[in-house]
Amino acid sequence: MILQSDAIQVRVDPPIATITLNRPDAGNALTRAMVSELQVALGDVHAEKRIRAVVLAARGDSFCVGRDVAEIAPSEDTLADMVRWGDEAREYQELLVAMLQLPKPLIAAVQGPALAAGAGLVLACDAAIGSDAALFGFPEPRQGIVAGVAAPLLAFCVGGAVASRLLVLADTIDAAEAHRLGLYHKVTPTDLTWAQACDWARTAAESAPQAVGLTKRLLYDTVAEQLMSQLSSGAAASATAMTTDSAREGLAAHLENRQPEWP
Repeated sequence: MILQSDAIQVRVDPPIATITLNRPDAGNALTRAMVSELQVALGDVHAEKRIRAVVLAARGDSFCVGRDVAEIAPSEDTLADMVRWGDEAREYQELLVAMLQLPKPLIAAVQGPALAAGAGLVLACDAAIGSDAALFGFPEPRQGIVAGVAAPLLAFCVGGAVASRLLVLADTIDAAEAHRLGLYHKVTPTDLTWAQACDWARTAAESAPQAVGLTKRLLYDTVAEQLMSQLSSGAAASATAMTTDSAREGLAAHLENRQPEWP
């Protein structure tokens, strides 16, 4: 059975499937429920033999603007918050690992801005088609927090120098620059982004499923040998950053639509 929910939808057009983020009014910001449902959807398409390639897409003007800030913001219960932040970071880490370990080609169709946790989703795909409106960046420091889980994946994909620029400067770049850096592998008009990703998925589906799965496993076990421990360290850094005064002020400022006053 293929998962269907309000926020995560799965469309099957053998030999490909499209997993769609469907929270457009909120910029497809990720809630904990969506992270869990994405995990379930990945398991479903993995188990379905008719599906040999997968497209990750989104509805609306944004691909994904990151985590739902209202959901991750501090409450009055500090101890409960610390447990929750640790769980949230671990759950997001596990989602990225599931994407990396999916033995089927996974293509991102990025029709709009992919920011913060949304940019991490793009990095965990095997290839990414970006529209000419597809911004990319990690603005977390402007909210007093850290892109801990995605940081090692970004460095793995584009190298330390580029990762440092994007993470430390909290720099959001346009689609052309993201393409130049290898973050988007092709840039298309917005109305063609999903179709182009499906074309790539169908091309990938022409290969032998076992050969593709073994190739992805080889890359995971060799090129990414150190990545899993780095993702765990990043999750711990993300959770720790949430406990700081800077995070409390930055998230409050974001929710109140004002400039933060850093402690």
